[in-house]
Amino acid sequence: MDILNTRREFLKDFAALGVGLSFSALPMIGRAQAVPVGKRVGIIGLDTSHSIAFSKALNATNADPGLKGYKVIAAYPYGSRTIASSVKRIPGYIDEMKGLGVRIVDSIAELLEQVDVVLLETNDGRLHLEQALPVFKAGKRLFIDKPIAASLADAKAIFEASETYGVPTFSSSSLRYVENIPDLKSGKLIGNITGVDAFAPATLEPSHPDLFWYGIHGIEILYAVLGTGCQEVRRIYGAETDIVVGTWADGRVGVFRGLRSGKNGYGGMAYGEKGQAVIGKYSGYLPLLYHIVEYFDTGVVPISPAETLELVAFMEAADLSKRKGGGPINVQKLLS
Repeated sequence: MDILNTRREFLKDFAALGVGLSFSALPMIGRAQAVPVGKRVGIIGLDTSHSIAFSKALNATNADPGLKGYKVIAAYPYGSRTIASSVKRIPGYIDEMKGLGVRIVDSIAELLEQVDVVLLETNDGRLHLEQALPVFKAGKRLFIDKPIAASLADAKAIFEASETYGVPTFSSSSLRYVENIPDLKSGKLIGNITGVDAFAPATLEPSHPDLFWYGIHGIEILYAVLGTGCQEVRRIYGAETDIVVGTWADGRVGVFRGLRSGKNGYGGMAYGEKGQAVIGKYSGYLPLLYHIVEYFDTGVVPISPAETLELVAFMEAADLSKRKGGGPINVQKLLS
C-alpha cells in the first residue's frame, strides 16, 4: 500500500471510531503512539539531563498512568551557548531525543506551532525570561525548571509576564517532592515544625549567583517544609562548604549546608514540637512530573509565585551576605 492509501485507511479507521481528529493533529511518537491535541509537549533546552529524563518518562511505551498521556513531540535544543558544561551535552542529547521520537526544531516559534504545553529546561537561568516570553504570548502553559531565573529581578519579570498574559506558571526542583515532606509540613509526623536543616551539592558556576546553580535543590527542601516568612539570611562561605542560616518571622530557623567536597547527597533533618525526623529519600523525577501534568491539565499551580520569589530572594540574600562577610540581609526588603 502506498503512503497516500495508508493515510486514507488511517483516517477511515478513525472516522469509523467517531474520533474527530485530523491526521496532522496526531503527531507520531516513534511508530506506535499517536498524541492528541492537548497532550503535545514541547521542550526548550537540551543542555540538561532533565530533558532526557522527563522525555523518557513521558514517552515510555507503558508510561505511568499518572502522566495522563502527555508526550514530548518536539524540542528546541538551545539551551546555553556559553556555559561549556551545558553546551557540550547538546549534540548527544539531540540524538537521544530523536531516538525517543522527538522532532528537533530550529526555533521557539516553530516549536510553539506544534505543541500545546511547554517544559522550559534550559540549564542557563539567564535565558529563562527571554525564552518564557514567547510561550506566554502564545498562551501556552509553561513549567520552568530550576532555577526559575539567574536573578530576583528576572524572576519578578517572569511572574509579571505570566500575569500580563494570563498564563500561570511555576518552577520547582524535584527535591521539593521528597517522600515524607507532606507529612512533615502538615504536622502529622512530629507536630508543628520548629526548624529544618538541609544539605545538597552546591557546585558553583561563574555565570550564576552561587546558590542559583545547584544549591537551589537544598533551598527547595527548606521551603517545601517551612514555607514562606523568612526575614533574615546570613551566610558563612568556604571553598568547600556553604552554611546559610535563615530566620523566619515566627522564630523558626532554616539552615542550608552546601557541599563542594567529599561525597555528595541530598537530605536533612526536621525539628518539631514532638521530636525530630530525617527528611526522607529522594524519589526521582516522577513526583515532580505528576504535579507538572496536573498543572498542564488544570492551569492550577502547585507552588505560589510568592513562595518561589521568596526562595529566590533567600538565595540572592545569601550572595549579598557573602559580600558582607556573613552580615545579615533582610529578605523582605529585597522583595519589596
